[in-house]
This record gives sequence, structure tokens and C-alpha cells, in this order.
Amino acid sequence: MKEFAVTPKPDDPRLTQRVSGQDETGQLIETSVVVERPLTLFLNGQEIVTMMTIGDYPEYLAVGYLINQNMLRADDTITGIDVDMEIDTVVVRTERKTDFEEKLKKKTLTSGCAQGTVFGDLMEKFEEIALPKDAVLRTSWLYRLTKKINTAPSLYLEAGAIHGCVLCEEDRPLVYMEDVGRHNAIDKIAGYMFMEGVKPEGKLFYTTGRLTSEMVIKTVQMRIPILVSRSGFTAWGVELARKANLTLIGRAKGSRFIVLSGAERIVYDADARTVVEEGRQRKASLVDD
Repeated sequence: MKEFAVTPKPDDPRLTQRVSGQDETGQLIETSVVVERPLTLFLNGQEIVTMMTIGDYPEYLAVGYLINQNMLRADDTITGIDVDMEIDTVVVRTERKTDFEEKLKKKTLTSGCAQGTVFGDLMEKFEEIALPKDAVLRTSWLYRLTKKINTAPSLYLEAGAIHGCVLCEEDRPLVYMEDVGRHNAIDKIAGYMFMEGVKPEGKLFYTTGRLTSEMVIKTVQMRIPILVSRSGFTAWGVELARKANLTLIGRAKGSRFIVLSGAERIVYDADARTVVEEGRQRKASLVDD
């Protein structure tokens, strides 16, 4: 699979708009802002949830959401996906009959930006998953990855106010998704993996957002053994990562990073002193909004 097989679309006019304002000196300016819109997801005729999203890759977002909520199984056959952005809906149809009336009663708001919704039994499969112990992350890969990701064209560099998630293999970024909430970005990647037949073996996950419990749970459910972020950790996120033996790396900027779980998978093969620090040379950085 080639590098950046899927990338953000900073030039898509539907995803940003120009607005006027003033800068710190009082001068009139124009700037780009991210557009967010509601998208209501139906599964076989049943309304599941309304998500706030930028609206790109709605098929991947819908399927990934259903997978990460355990509403779609690995052996399910999708018979159709109907997207109508005029009325902001996406309908996923499956061969198997589904009925989640009881499940929908148990909702929990996530801690993410543009608050997402998860269900009370999100962890119903979490404890059953065994992540591969032989997975490896070389620090040389990590340094090359972060440079490639943070310099790639993106909506963040165009307008800010957005999160990114990247599926990677060794030092190669494969699928880069953005959205107003990191939970949406990770769901898009889960949907892409399901629909395109991409396996989790040998993969690692990169996110620009905080390492919360939800991000850890979804990464484990996707069976990806390594999760990296530019941002920091929550206590429950660390606790769950240790429970699942997920390699959890945060505050990864320049040559620096902190590992709070699964450090045995890391191979320190690069001299951190030779890594160029991020900052003054760049116009912007993918930081947590």
C-alpha cells in the first residue's frame, strides 16, 4: 500500500469557507474556517446517531462508526450505502437484519471535541482482544513518520480547528483522515480498513488529539497494537492501555516522546540528538485545539 493512499482535502471548497475579521492590530483580514455539518446515520432503516462532521468520506465514517460501536461484525456483508448530503443522511444496509433499540438507550457522551456519542457497552469486546506482542516500533520510523505527517497538506494547516488520525506502517503514513472530532477521524479509518480489506497486522496509529479512553478502546478494537499522539494522556486512557498491553506514546514532538504503556515494543535505533526540533521553521503545527 502506497504512502498517503488517502489524504485530507484542503482544496475542497465544501470543507472550508472564507470569513472576514480583524487581526491583533485591528486590520481587516480574511481567513479560512472549517465547515461542520450534521450527518444522520441510519442502519437498515433504524436511526442510529447524528454526528457533527466536515462531511468528507461519509461512507467510511458511517461504516467505521458502526464497527467501533460493535453494530457491524467482521463477517457482515454490506449490501449498500446511500449518501444524501442534501438532507445530511447516510444509510448503511446489511444482509443481516439488525435491531439495536435496547443498545441505543445506553448512550455516553465522549470527552472528545465536537462531543461524540458512544454506547454503554462499548467495552463488550475489549477484554477479549489480544494484541500481538511481536509488534515493533523503531524510533527512526517514529521520527520520519511525524515529519511526513506534520508537513503534509491538511485542513489544519489551511484553517485549524480540526483533528487528524493516520494509519501507518513502519515509517509510511498510509491513510490520513481529518474531522472536527478525533473520534470521527478514527472511525473513518476503521471504515476504510473494513471496506478496502486493509488488515491491522504491522500497523500503528497516529493521532493529533489527546489519548483518552475512547481513543485507546477504539484502537484496541481495531487490533492495532501501537498508538502515538502529539498530545497528552488521560489517566483512564493509560489504565486501559496497560490492561490491553497497547503501546501508548504521547507528547511526540521532534525528538521527544513519552511512553506510558507497552514500552517493550520500542527499539531505540535513532540518536534523538540528530533530530531537528519542530517549531520556528514551520508555519503551524498539528496541536490539540
